Amino acid sequence: MATGFYSHPVFLQHEMGEHHPECPDRLRAIEDQLIASRVDAFIEHRSAPGATDAQLALVHTFAFIADLEARSPAQGYAMIDPDTIMNPHTLDAARHAAGAAIAATDAVLSGELDNAFCSVRPPGHHAEPARAMGFCFYNNVAIAARHALEHHGLARVAVIDFDVHHGNGTEAAFRDDPRVLMCGIFQHPFYPYSGADCEAPNILNTPVPAYTKGEQVREIVETVWLPKLRTFAPEMVFISAGFDAHREDDMGLLGLVEADYAWITARLLEIARECAHGRIVSCLEGGYNLSALGRSVAAHLRVLAEG
Repeated sequence: MATGFYSHPVFLQHEMGEHHPECPDRLRAIEDQLIASRVDAFIEHRSAPGATDAQLALVHTFAFIADLEARSPAQGYAMIDPDTIMNPHTLDAARHAAGAAIAATDAVLSGELDNAFCSVRPPGHHAEPARAMGFCFYNNVAIAARHALEHHGLARVAVIDFDVHHGNGTEAAFRDDPRVLMCGIFQHPFYPYSGADCEAPNILNTPVPAYTKGEQVREIVETVWLPKLRTFAPEMVFISAGFDAHREDDMGLLGLVEADYAWITARLLEIARECAHGRIVSCLEGGYNLSALGRSVAAHLRVLAEG
């Protein structure tokens, strides 16, 4: 039994132009830091397969999937929005990102792995059922969570999102689905300017203002999230692990540090042990300061691997 680490070389081929913050160097920074911190010795590397159309359609419409394929460029770039751009390798990378989350879910539920982290790009939590946006094409965590429900017969799963941006795509996928409890913390008001007014009973959004620090976030997790999670008793926990709320990341204005990510991970691991046989699948979302990203992922993975 071990902590799985899913990735694939195609993730380095997807790029959205010079100086774009969601760049291949993000994954290189993670792998370098895992080696430097010696966390690499405690994880099991696995190759991410590609997701099928039927698997993507667990969350996305077939029309949306076909439209993205039709717009994929043979060379150069195709712009979805000013920040979300395809090159010839993008959709292959996006399929493998979703496939990583699915394969990790299968391995954890089968007992091959205790838990898993998917070091993937493009990220996914902004991708809505029929819309790509915010650097995201397919919603990796949402697809994996629905795979656990539909193909493994789980009755309840939790999705935790601590990216600095609201996971609007994940909310759109699961709003009013009683089988899913989504807990999200994010800077507000901030891109994508959503989430603060959601009244769905299964969505627990906790927007926080700019300059909120780790102490306040820990209090929210302890007093708001954990009681709700224990009452819900998920059979598996999924994490949209965005690390752009780090105080060194200028993509946002929150003040978390590595110790906060380790603490949050440990609390979620407690819930997973109590309710879900320790089953966690975590997928990379944001995180754009390369040094802070690498250190934060290492802290996150160290807790999972030592758990």
